[in-house]
Amino acid sequence: MKKITFAALAVPLMWVLLLLLFFNSNKLHAQETTVLSGVVKTADGAPMEGVTVWQQNTDNGTQTNEHGFYNLSISPNAVIVFEYIGYKTQTVKASGSILNVTLTADDDLLDEVVINAGYYSVKDKERTGSISKITSKEIGQQPVANPLAAMQGRMAGVNITQSSGTPGGGFDIQIRGRNSLRTEGNAPLYIVDGVPFNSQSTSDFGISGGVMPLGNVSPLNSINPSDIESIEVLKDADATAIYGSRGSNGVVLITTKRGVSDKTTFSVQSTTSVSTVSKFMDLMNTQQYLQMRRDAYANDGVAEYPANAYDINGTWDGNRFTDWQKEFIGGKAVSQNTQFSVGGGSAQTSYLLSASARKDGTVFPGDFGYKRTNFMLNLNHRSKDDKFSLQANVQKSDQKNNLMATDITPQIFLSPNAPALYDANGNLNWENNTFDNPLAKLNGKFLQTTGTYNLQAVMGYNISKNFKASVNMGYNTASGEEIFTNPSSMNNPFYKIGSESSFMLRSTSKRENWIIEPQLSAERKWGNHKTEILIGSTFEKRYQSALSVQASNFTSDDLIYNAANAVTQRITKDSETGYAYMAFFGRINYIAYERYIINITGRRDGSSRFGPNNRFANFGALGGAWLFSREKVLENSSFLSFGKLRASYGIAGSDLIGDYQYLNTFGVGKTSYDGTVGLEPLRLYNPDFSWETNKKLEAALELEFFNGRVAPSVSWYRNRSSNQLVGIPLPGTTGFSSVQANLNATVENSGWEFTLRTKNIDKGNFQWNTSINVSTPRNRLISFPNLEESTYANQYVIGQPVTIRKVYRYLGVNSETGLFEFEDVNGDGVMNASDRQTVLNVGARLFGGLQNSFSYKNWTVDFLWQFVKQNAYTADYAVNYLGSTSNRPAHQADYFTEGSSGSFQLPTAGGNRPALQQYQYYKDSDAVIADASFIRLKSAMVQYGFSVGRNNPVRASIFFQGQNLLTITSYKGLDPEGTVGFLPNLRTLAFGFQLSF
Repeated sequence: MKKITFAALAVPLMWVLLLLLFFNSNKLHAQETTVLSGVVKTADGAPMEGVTVWQQNTDNGTQTNEHGFYNLSISPNAVIVFEYIGYKTQTVKASGSILNVTLTADDDLLDEVVINAGYYSVKDKERTGSISKITSKEIGQQPVANPLAAMQGRMAGVNITQSSGTPGGGFDIQIRGRNSLRTEGNAPLYIVDGVPFNSQSTSDFGISGGVMPLGNVSPLNSINPSDIESIEVLKDADATAIYGSRGSNGVVLITTKRGVSDKTTFSVQSTTSVSTVSKFMDLMNTQQYLQMRRDAYANDGVAEYPANAYDINGTWDGNRFTDWQKEFIGGKAVSQNTQFSVGGGSAQTSYLLSASARKDGTVFPGDFGYKRTNFMLNLNHRSKDDKFSLQANVQKSDQKNNLMATDITPQIFLSPNAPALYDANGNLNWENNTFDNPLAKLNGKFLQTTGTYNLQAVMGYNISKNFKASVNMGYNTASGEEIFTNPSSMNNPFYKIGSESSFMLRSTSKRENWIIEPQLSAERKWGNHKTEILIGSTFEKRYQSALSVQASNFTSDDLIYNAANAVTQRITKDSETGYAYMAFFGRINYIAYERYIINITGRRDGSSRFGPNNRFANFGALGGAWLFSREKVLENSSFLSFGKLRASYGIAGSDLIGDYQYLNTFGVGKTSYDGTVGLEPLRLYNPDFSWETNKKLEAALELEFFNGRVAPSVSWYRNRSSNQLVGIPLPGTTGFSSVQANLNATVENSGWEFTLRTKNIDKGNFQWNTSINVSTPRNRLISFPNLEESTYANQYVIGQPVTIRKVYRYLGVNSETGLFEFEDVNGDGVMNASDRQTVLNVGARLFGGLQNSFSYKNWTVDFLWQFVKQNAYTADYAVNYLGSTSNRPAHQADYFTEGSSGSFQLPTAGGNRPALQQYQYYKDSDAVIADASFIRLKSAMVQYGFSVGRNNPVRASIFFQGQNLLTITSYKGLDPEGTVGFLPNLRTLAFGFQLSF
């Protein structure tokens, strides 16, 4: 059992002490200057953080801290300017050493809050598209390693699930539902500081699939959430059409933090967290388990227990009980995250440099864990004449993951009276060769190293006051190596299995991507009219290579990582692929009388993934908005502060099908003929292979009442995705199982999204804000020609979601045979696929989140409740048949016995073939799919901030954070969100501090 230590805090604490010593020994003394200080508050008396305070006509400035306090060295009798977005600027002449200021809200400036829409920015109240946003404030309140984890439950229409609690694992994100019949075809487009970021896992499923569900390793693990300033999600056609085919499934825009034109500021933050499994299952105790085993043999007609039935024939202690959940996944995963940053600049140039290191442990026994280091440099420059601008960003990340080759979570179903894992000498216990010790599996390793670089530069030049030229350039690369080992030490030494049986899999991969996007933008105002025009083009190219090697029959397990030491080496994959993409896009935005808005967007895309007949396609959207609260009849309303109706319609597309799918493709044969290895055909040529299309329609109403204290909104959307990119089945006589083509099937996603923001209390030192979002998605397959005759007949049903499962209808336990019964739909007396006509949806039917934020003086409290309504597979799906040598959920102890009924069929030790067959039907029935809805206290934070010193004060805060703290659910498995058979999501408690000066 691992012990919790906080020794990892020694390094960051040392840095804190050194920095404080540096701070105290380097006080600035300027001649002929005065130290001015004070507090900036709102009209209600609340302190204002982030107010820019600067000496007029100089570069000398600072910002207020979380208490509204500022400190600035100025010339005597200088004029001081106080600026903050949404408030009227104040200019005051300093006549002493203390200057307190009260800023008043400016309703006109409140509209200036801007949203990043990708290629352009738009005022929040004037946007015609659907865009959700979270900022560094919400992200920083959560002890998470992946940006996607910080988004869960916070955005309407964005459903994110974490596949397992293993560090470095993957996430599934669906923005307004699943559009494509292919799982990989539903990934959104990720843009990090203007550069497309790979969204698909590069992991080799054959290597990582044992420890990561579906081998899914999220590429976004390389991004440090603490480096992110904001995340915007573009959802409807108006917002995504400017990205054309790449925006079909939505767009996730990640913007990293920037430096400010201010004095040099240092910041250091350290967080230590402990994660554990939040809930254990109720499993059979030893008496229940042994009774089940005895009944199983009795039902099979076996009076004398076999020699290998060690659990009940007296070999193992019948009174022993071990809760194997605590042994295999009951540890404490200690994590440490430390970050240092320095930023500052002048009026023309600003910079931000940050570096961080993260280390995550695991709850498994053994020395396993995940490490990541991040480096980021952001530079912004603007010429004195305000014509030329340059923004550059460099990010580097290195990851190392050291895990077991196979997740041992399923071992929690080990017989409860199985022997101890270690003998008296501390060695693995094999109990006289009667026990297959699960800990031996930990000798098989999954090792992964990944290095990523992301470089971006944007240069702009203001040709005239309203005409600007710019170019966005980006380059990113990711290289990685994965190793899977299966050494002979995973076996019982009694069998004398040597290293000749050991094998190793190694895979290396590399991805490169560059993009150049020149753009021209113009703006014109005349009278009560305003027009913005944007045109540009995209040139992008990607390159990917992969090499996989299998080595076996080693001379020694000590050399298992060296393929040259193996007697047999075989290259299982050697591939190089390329992808080229180009596009031209444009946008026209027209605003009349500050209340009538039309937004027209168009894009022409070209992709190398399609044949010459359909390589190019056109996409576009039309969006409109009416800000009816600005009509004269309402502009002086004391009740309605803001009101907007908006709507959009457009077409996006998708080419997420992989490279070279339309070509005749050949691969190296797996067998040789006459000593020669030849080529074998893999894919047929289809020059008409073309784009998926997604037609999006939306209407929305946004309101604000009582000066923005209550702000509800409601959106309705309908997306129809057609021309599906799938494999069309072919007769076996062709030599191919399918041909890549466009299937004339249509998937519809529709639904409602509701949001509500309220300022419940805003008086003096106390504020209480609430926000809630609720989404009710509906997914349907509305057309599929000849579905009943296709190979998809057992997978989909027209009119039903694409996330359904077609299963047998469970009828209960037959009172005479004691076996499970299922509905024979066609009445032919045979159970087969044609009887699997019961339809159950395992997708989310409702999801959302409820957030509350409280602040009182120096204290801040924030918590988020996440809720999801869904069905999922139960733990009954993961366990073996009732009566086998494995434990199971305690409710299965209610099984059929002669003379009494039960909820489960009679147990068998393996000799009752009808019982085994019925159990297989059971696992393919609606009995193993249950309500997995839950309400979860997703995150919580308590923070206390304070300042030390008056001249150049040190701003400090200490905080406690929690993740997945409490889950309310009727689900009987480990976790209603995770994947059955893998480690569930963990509960995390964190403590940290931050210093800025």
